[in-house]
Amino acid sequence: MEGTSNLDSIDYAILEALQKNARLSNKELAAEVGLAQSSCLARVTRLRETGVLKSFHAEVDARAVGIGLQAMIAVRLRQHSREMVEEFRRHALSLPQVLAVYHVAGANDFLVHVAVRDADHLRDLGMDAFTTRPEVAHLETSLIFEYVRSPGLPLYGPREAPRRPAPTAEPVKRSRKRSRATAR
Repeated sequence: MEGTSNLDSIDYAILEALQKNARLSNKELAAEVGLAQSSCLARVTRLRETGVLKSFHAEVDARAVGIGLQAMIAVRLRQHSREMVEEFRRHALSLPQVLAVYHVAGANDFLVHVAVRDADHLRDLGMDAFTTRPEVAHLETSLIFEYVRSPGLPLYGPREAPRRPAPTAEPVKRSRKRSRATAR
């Protein structure tokens, strides 16, 4: 993946526009960022090929598809070997109820965001998919009352060189001549 040093202000404008609305047509996107359609398409293609743009998603209403409850499950592993961490991550990501897996520092090793039908479904998921795992030592579940996602990542452009203060004009030299009004 390219670093941010290879992205210019137009690339950032494209990313910002697509994070707000990934359904923009190339024509609409080109107009929004001030590019010809062919140039815009070439840039979006390059951003996809280099892995800067990873994918496009549809946001689905959870209740409309039978999800009545979301939770964050904190998981503590028995041992902290790379193999156990990798195995648990693979397992968690294979579960259809798992929305996201966070490998974290602190008292717990993972935070797993899950979406389920109801409390019974959550209990069964914890019992069947997590506590039966040999690498899992402890679970702690927190219900999510509200889930609101930011539409995208903050886009930190290339760091600009520090701005130097504008040169100041030389002070105006005043004449030593006094005006008639002040001479009296």
